[in-house]
Amino acid sequence: MFLQLNIKMGSITNVSEYESIAKEKLPKMVYDYYASGAEDQWTLSENRNAFSRILFRPRILIDVSKIDISTTVLGFKISMPIMIAPTAMQKMAHPEGEYATARAASAAGTIMTLSSWATSSVEEVASTGPGIRFFQLYVYKDRNVVAQLVRRAERAGFKAIALTVDTPRLGRRESDIKNRFVLPPHLTLKNFEGLNLGTMDKANDSGLASYVAGQIDRTLSWKDVQWLQTITSLPILVKGVLTAEDARIAVQAGAAGIIVSNHGARQLDYVPATIMALEEVVKATQGRIPVFLDGGVRRGTDVFKALALGASGIFIGRPVVFSLASEGEAGVRNVLQMLREEFELTMALSGCRSLKEITRDHIVTEWDAPRALPAPRL
Repeated sequence: MFLQLNIKMGSITNVSEYESIAKEKLPKMVYDYYASGAEDQWTLSENRNAFSRILFRPRILIDVSKIDISTTVLGFKISMPIMIAPTAMQKMAHPEGEYATARAASAAGTIMTLSSWATSSVEEVASTGPGIRFFQLYVYKDRNVVAQLVRRAERAGFKAIALTVDTPRLGRRESDIKNRFVLPPHLTLKNFEGLNLGTMDKANDSGLASYVAGQIDRTLSWKDVQWLQTITSLPILVKGVLTAEDARIAVQAGAAGIIVSNHGARQLDYVPATIMALEEVVKATQGRIPVFLDGGVRRGTDVFKALALGASGIFIGRPVVFSLASEGEAGVRNVLQMLREEFELTMALSGCRSLKEITRDHIVTEWDAPRALPAPRL
């Protein structure tokens, strides 16, 4: 089997190929935790499928000998608009877990978002060396825990808080219920270790669902977004916005940015794919704050489509844990490199030399009005 995996690794040509390797390597409970979505998993497949219904309108005969894909996010210069989303418990995928992901992101010159439920602490991740890092925050019932965690992230040099707002309760992930998912006993939720919140008890269904029910605050509301701004000077990204109504409130509430996200289709099933919700959110913000997207990005073409619809950048989640499981740090580096190269090629073939040249006219969607055809000559 090792030989077989090696052959596969050597011939990896795209991001999606890491998933089947991860499935072979990981225990079923762990693979299912990373791979599955909520309930019927309609949104899980739609997150991918929706990209395939957006087509290109490439412009030709443009000098594309020099292409610049660098950008700025919240004032930080990064090498490309492709960043790493927060994914929990990465040491289940690989012994180096979040350390490896942090090093890969730093080497690629991009941003890593560390999950609250990481198996490495903010301090440990900071110790891997320089890099621009954001911290994803779940709000616990005990606000002192939250305040402490935010302060620790600040002290460890994290540059922004990504506040997850779509999880007052955990979505119904049926494979986790079947597998009675629980964090393996040799691992802990490192950020909470000293607070007696770092372990997960076995349950009759999903151990994580029970943990969330016991610890995460269901009363979370917009006033807490404002409260968060009183305890930290870090910019706050609101992660989990899918509607124009909430986008407008986020701007009013002082958010520094929005991440259009359906939590990797793991919360409410039958919400639209994030790429379908993106334009509505972008229009509602009226350019006042940047809008980002996560969910379903597997190709450089997907990145281009998101930017054409107004995103300032995208975040990848599952490709990180699957490549991490397959090849550790080298796998994550490879995923970032493949997406980078594909995106740059998409830009060249569309006639765009910088991100600001990517426009809405470079794509066509199913909700666009038909284009007026030139009048036929008589």
